[in-house]
Amino acid sequence: MCTDPFLVGITGGLGSGKSMVCHFLAEMGCALFESDRVAKELQLHDPDVIEGICSLFGPSVYSRNASGGLVLDRKKIASAVFSSSEKLEALNRLIHPRVYGEFRKAVLNARQQGKKILVKEAAILFESGGNEGLDAVVVVAADVEERIARAVQKGMGMREEIMQRIAAQWPQEKLIAKADYVLFNRGTPDELKKESEALYATLLKAAQSDCHHH
Repeated sequence: MCTDPFLVGITGGLGSGKSMVCHFLAEMGCALFESDRVAKELQLHDPDVIEGICSLFGPSVYSRNASGGLVLDRKKIASAVFSSSEKLEALNRLIHPRVYGEFRKAVLNARQQGKKILVKEAAILFESGGNEGLDAVVVVAADVEERIARAVQKGMGMREEIMQRIAAQWPQEKLIAKADYVLFNRGTPDELKKESEALYATLLKAAQSDCHHH
């Protein structure tokens, strides 16, 4: 009997709907590990990460809110790493190993809970080497105009900013070429839920056959 969960990476460009797909899969019983949320939490709570970020970007990137909690000026960091690939690499070297450590804990947790599938959601998966050690990778894809509209609607910025952010990510075709499964998000949440259910069935089958191979 396979005790290890089947590890599935889910990625997709800005506005593709990957978070919604992950949410549906979690509702269906998959364990969920949100890499980007974990990374953000580490940047606010892990003393080593905080110290590293201060030495990279200067202590002024942190401030305190009214209730005394740390606040990180992500815009400042984004513009700093946008103009310096060295700083981006240093930031990744600081964060990724720790996110990976948290992921290993999530795998153990999922195993203890008897989860068949663990979904790892990441905005950048291939770029950070986060696809290593996974059993399958799913790319959530959508029409670029729809992705822009969706991101604007979510209040992620003006159209121009969002187009810049999309341009800075890997092109969707490149992601699709590296994916084991592609889920096309054609617009409505209902359709996306149906697609996610079909994906879940496919992943369960893959998990079972993977189980027999080990």
